[in-house]
Amino acid sequence: MKLEPTPHGSTYVKPDAIDWKPTQFEGISIKVLYEDPSKGEMTCLLKWAPGTRLPIHKHPEIEQTWVLSGSFYDHEGIARAGEFVWRTPGSVHETRSDEGAIILAIYRKPNVFQHSSGFAP
Repeated sequence: MKLEPTPHGSTYVKPDAIDWKPTQFEGISIKVLYEDPSKGEMTCLLKWAPGTRLPIHKHPEIEQTWVLSGSFYDHEGIARAGEFVWRTPGSVHETRSDEGAIILAIYRKPNVFQHSSGFAP
């Protein structure tokens, strides 16, 4: 059997053509590159203004983050431009960026924030 390329199997995204949109968190803007709401999956660019804080939250699934510029940190360390950090399922933390950052974030499920339903450390 000869394999053939799948028609319409690739989606090319041009992030520069996407506008930054505000999120529910002051100082953080987003460009969604991929999303499947039925599964909770999302790949996005997040832009953190200097001094931004993301409140304490839990990761129901693995979260992967590559820092493109700037830096951000939590109680366990700091990730700077060109570095990668991932969080284990069930992990809880708060993140901050003193200098600002642009990160590529890959989620299998959305974060669960402390003052929302479903948060249980």
